This record gives sequence, structure tokens and C-alpha cells, in this order.
Amino acid sequence: MGTIAMAASGRQPLGVTGAVVKSAGSRLRSIDALRGFVMVVMLLDHVRETWFLHVDITDPVDARTIMPALFFARLAASLCAPIFVALTGLGVFLYARNHTAQETTSYLLKRGLLLMAIEVFFLSPLYWGIAQPTLWLQVIWCIGVCMIVLAGLFRLPLVTLIVLGLVIVAGHNLLDPIRLSPDAPLHWLWALLHQRDLLVLPFGLVAKTSYPVLAWIGVILLGFGIGPWFLPHVSAQVRQRRLLLLGVGMIALFVGLRSLNIYGDKPWFVVDGDPARTMMSFMSLTKYPPSLDFLLFTLGVGSVLLAFFERIRDAGVTSALSVFGGAPMFFYIFHLAMLRVLYHTALAIWGPNHGILFGFDNYGWVFAWYLGLIIPFYIPTAWFSRLKARRKDIAWLKYF
Repeated sequence: MGTIAMAASGRQPLGVTGAVVKSAGSRLRSIDALRGFVMVVMLLDHVRETWFLHVDITDPVDARTIMPALFFARLAASLCAPIFVALTGLGVFLYARNHTAQETTSYLLKRGLLLMAIEVFFLSPLYWGIAQPTLWLQVIWCIGVCMIVLAGLFRLPLVTLIVLGLVIVAGHNLLDPIRLSPDAPLHWLWALLHQRDLLVLPFGLVAKTSYPVLAWIGVILLGFGIGPWFLPHVSAQVRQRRLLLLGVGMIALFVGLRSLNIYGDKPWFVVDGDPARTMMSFMSLTKYPPSLDFLLFTLGVGSVLLAFFERIRDAGVTSALSVFGGAPMFFYIFHLAMLRVLYHTALAIWGPNHGILFGFDNYGWVFAWYLGLIIPFYIPTAWFSRLKARRKDIAWLKYF
């Protein structure tokens, strides 16, 4: 998640001039702004998981019963993971322009292993408490695995990586009927790749493969594949036009494919007498693992947003959002930890009011808390982002 911010720093390889690096760095604000935007949106979903956890949101969302406000908040938050993974691929391309292949490989391996370790040893206990015996292999784990896979693939010709990414993203739903039981020889591997499942571990532990990685590998390859659009010889106008056409094309393809109701996700349905819930059914997309329709919609929106932030990259809102995007791992860990502190403080003061959980009865309070926490979470993130930019001599900062 911090890969993109590194593209404007570091040692230059032969043939890369200072002007190239400066030009690349001037465009990082739009990329960081997009990343910051989806992180701010993600915060709403995590606040919901803190104060509204007693209201179960199944996956896929049941358009017949779910509260519309929850549905659309969840849909907006769904932009986060695919955009993050795609931007990670783009960031690796930019990073590789300023580093040797060996340096890039080393960074991807170290970064990937660190992310996997953070998910297992810090975030999993943070989600549910030290006594909870479940390891949640979620988005941070997934990005780490994808980076390790990319470390072994990025030397291949760019067209090969793009074709491979397209085949995975477009074709992985053909594998959905393959379901392996826990006693099958390849169950572990299949659960990690494509089948969301529980894995039984030694010492009474279990692991939940919330983010099977196969489709996400396709996403990071495609993010890497658009890297040449961000090279200095490509004008801002050309890049914005390409991003906009790509985004609109993906959204149009999503609408067409979804309308056919044949392939790309579970079928949608008409709710008699309720056009709003029919639309909710149309937009109820599978994230675990991400369906073709889900990726077409979210990445299409992400491409349009990136074109937009490219156009307004000197605006104040872009600068503010880029602060969140400039220190993504810090913000991710910090905001999750603070939300858990807030929750357990409230639980200790008022006790459980929904079974064993504490929560608000009105979703409006969730939204109020969300708005109230943006600035308090912005301040320490801005401090760390400035520290990271100022202290290039502290090597470990680049991983956050």
C-alpha cells in the first residue's frame, strides 16, 4: 500500500534522468489522492463494523431485506480493495523504473512477507481479541501474497502480464463450480486461491480465507499493465482520456454483462413493486472472491476517479486526500486499533446491549461517528506522512 509513494524516490537506474523522476513524482498526488479517497470511504464501513456489528450483512447482500443505507455504504466501501490492489500493481511498475530488477524483487518479497505477518500476528488478534483462535486472511494478507507473486512475474513481457491478468479476471468465475471438501488433497491450496473457506490449523487455531487470492493476482497484474500510461512522455491529457475511456468502457461492459444475467456473478432478480430494491439486486455483487462483474464495476469507477484526480491534482481536496494515501499502512493500522479501543471503552462503560455486543440502535449514529472521526484520524496520519517524506534515511518507514 505504500509502494506508490516510493516511486518518486530512490536510486535512478541508467537512462532515467532527474527530469523523469521529477515528472513521475508530480503525478503521484493524483494516485495518492485516489488511494486516500477510498480509505476515507473504507472508514465508514469499519465504523459500521464497530458500532453496528449486531446487524448482520451477509455476502452477497440480500436486496430484499437489507437497509438501503447499509447496502449503499457497503457498496461504496467495496471500491477500496480492488482499487488498492490495482494501485499496488501500478506502484510496482513505477518503483521498478527507478530500481534494478533485483532491488524490486527484494522489496516485493520483504513487503509482501511483512504484510502477511501484520495480518496474522497483529490484525487478527486486533479484530476479535487475543483469545480468539481465528486467523483472518483478509485484504492485507491478500496484497502481501499478490506482491510476492508479482515478484516472480514482473520480469515477463508487459503484454504477457496483461494477457494473464485479463484471463484470470475474466475467466476465474468458470472455476466457481469446483468445490473441494476439507478432506480433499488440494483443499488448502484451493481455499487460498479461490474457495472462501475455513482451514483447520494446529493448536486449536483456524484460518478464514476471506480473500482467496487468484482473482486479485489478476488485478495486480492489470494495475502493473497500465504503468506505461504514467511515464513522462505521456501527456496529462492523453493519460486522462485513456483512464476515462477505460473506466467508462468497463462500467458499460459491466452493465451489459450484468443485464444478460448469464455469467460474471450470481443472478439478480426483480423485486415486484420496488424498483429501488431491484436496483439493489442488480448491484449486489460478489466480493469474496471478487466476481468479474464486481471487478468491472469497481475498477471502472476507480479508473474514472483517477482521471478526475489527475485533472484536479493541484486542488486542495486532492492535497488533503493524498495525505491519507501517502501513509496508507499507518492509517490502516492506526484507525483499526483506535476503533477497537473506542468499542471496548464503550462496552466497559455501558455493557452489551445487543446480546454480547454493544452497538447503536440507529444507523445515523454510525454516520455521525464516521464524520466525527475523519479529522482526528487525519491529524496523526498527516504527521506520519510528513515524517515519511522528510526522513528518507529511516529505511523501515518506506514499508508504511
